[in-house]
Amino acid sequence: MKNTLFLLVAVLTTKLLAAQYKAVDQGSEVKFTVNNFGFAVNGSFTGLQGSIDFDPQNAAAGRFDVTIDASTVNTDNSLRDSHLKNDGYFDVKNYPRIRLLSTRLAATGKPGFYLFTGLLTIKDKSKEISFPFTVVQGSGGAAPGGGDVTFKGAFTINRKDFGVGGTSTISNELTVSLTVAATNK
Repeated sequence: MKNTLFLLVAVLTTKLLAAQYKAVDQGSEVKFTVNNFGFAVNGSFTGLQGSIDFDPQNAAAGRFDVTIDASTVNTDNSLRDSHLKNDGYFDVKNYPRIRLLSTRLAATGKPGFYLFTGLLTIKDKSKEISFPFTVVQGSGGAAPGGGDVTFKGAFTINRKDFGVGGTSTISNELTVSLTVAATNK
């Protein structure tokens, strides 16, 4: 009984110590690079929102649940962007948001560097991804991205794992880079 009570108090205390943040679109960037006909095509998304619980002293107790607006895909080519919004690619009418949800966070042993493991969901298809990320706490109330804290990371995915695009001139693999600005709730 004592052990159960101690464990319950420890879990609750850990949750209370973790800072709770709201991901904000201003100062955040979600960018991707994919090859098309052998040339790099860069794009981005906006409409970032979500919640983040994170304590750098106890990363394992943290949680990320953030989404972006799939209809904001922007490759600086309006014709291509319209095509990417259709059902063969992001199908934004039926799947308006892309979600990233952590299942495990871990410290790497190097201050400010962590490992994210979680589920990326595009078009109701979820795949586990893992990538390193950094955390920059704001000094004077503002991190470089515009929030109280900024999280940065990058990962590579296979677009076909999510049913995005068919057989075409586009590379199957693309790189996504994230800069997530967040403010205290």
